[in-house]
Amino acid sequence: MISCTEFIPAYSQVFKFLHEKEGYNGVEKFWEHISDEYVEPRLGALVKEKGIAGCYEYWSKSLNEENADFVMTLDEEKGEFEIIMNKCPSKGMLLELDDDNIYPHYCDHCDILYRKVVEKYGLSYSFEPDKNNMPCCRLKITTGQNYE
Repeated sequence: MISCTEFIPAYSQVFKFLHEKEGYNGVEKFWEHISDEYVEPRLGALVKEKGIAGCYEYWSKSLNEENADFVMTLDEEKGEFEIIMNKCPSKGMLLELDDDNIYPHYCDHCDILYRKVVEKYGLSYSFEPDKNNMPCCRLKITTGQNYE
């Protein structure tokens, strides 16, 4: 079976192509379509059924399939779910390639794909990509509105 990580350079090239043809808004529309058609039926269904625990179930599967180096925590009592990505396999692979293969806004897809879905179910979403172009980030989802 081919790993989803084998397609990372192709994803980056598609994002670059769309950006050249339609600008960043075109790329955002593409990501929103993926969110609606792929993420919502999976993550959305889990969040609808299980609340914030559905986030943990969803990312437990997807991040392990991608062989990511991450720490994931769920505190249902506090209403907090967090992923600290120590090494993102996608960004890590892209950084090893020629700069021509890297879409400069690649990491934005993690914000756009998932924010829309979790916020639909009343959860708050925070995404912090690394500011130094490293393959790490932080994602936090809470049941409340005020958090860091």
